[in-house]
Amino acid sequence: MTITQKHIPVLLDAVLDALGDIQGKTIIDCTFGAGGYSRAFLDRGANVIAFDRDPNVVADADALRREYGDRFTFVPRPFSNIAELEMPVAAIVFDLGISSMQIDIAERGFSFRYDAPLDMRMDNRDKEQRAKSKEQIFTAAELIENSSVSEITDILRNYGDVKKANILARAIKDARPKTTFELRDLIHNPRDIAPVFQALRIAVNDEMGELERALACVPNLLVAGGKCICVTFHSLEDRIVKNTFRTWTTAPGDPRMPTVVRAPFKLIKTALPTDAELENNSRARSAHMRGVIKNGGADE
Repeated sequence: MTITQKHIPVLLDAVLDALGDIQGKTIIDCTFGAGGYSRAFLDRGANVIAFDRDPNVVADADALRREYGDRFTFVPRPFSNIAELEMPVAAIVFDLGISSMQIDIAERGFSFRYDAPLDMRMDNRDKEQRAKSKEQIFTAAELIENSSVSEITDILRNYGDVKKANILARAIKDARPKTTFELRDLIHNPRDIAPVFQALRIAVNDEMGELERALACVPNLLVAGGKCICVTFHSLEDRIVKNTFRTWTTAPGDPRMPTVVRAPFKLIKTALPTDAELENNSRARSAHMRGVIKNGGADE
């Protein structure tokens, strides 16, 4: 297992500032990762329920449970499963995208810098484990094998904004690459390499669908005055968050009429990485934080 860079939580200070006083409150950390956000919330007195479908993070989650006891709960499932929670919470936080921990483990197949099986699954259990859970989670190589040229074209175009996506999709389908280097070497334009890998990763993990399903659960899970904070790294996920927040913060009805129903949420925060953070963590360069607060609470 090859790890080359320590995970650094992005925009953590901005998230903590947006959350305010969280002493004794319950927060859902939808993307546990290496646990940086969860630990920060716990250190400030919060109770944390963390979600992550990556089985490689279980050891870090177990360590936090030993340290913080019942104040920390880990759910080893995709964050769209917050729909199953029945208790209201004070905040829901999403730190989206892929973590440095996943990129830097060569065997995961996320990076074109290492030669490895073309995997890219956040949930990288083996086929036997997947069969037992009745989940059909394809690796990137399996996705290519089971997709048509037109479907691969749509993936490259929609999730990577790849130029000449149809030509590249045909080459990928014909070659059926099984390793990261085999895929990388099919891409003649160096500018397309990262977008192609990104597009396949998003498709493999249904990242946009996961986000949409999870956000749909937020209004019913938050208490009055509860906050939803999202840190995005990709224009597609940021667009989903921005449009969802716009819908939540727009009052229904005609604003020209004398009685207008108040919007269920209002915007509270937007933040970008500071120069100091960018200097210490280059992976923060595309990060963007947005937040909303549910109307009816004391923090209005």
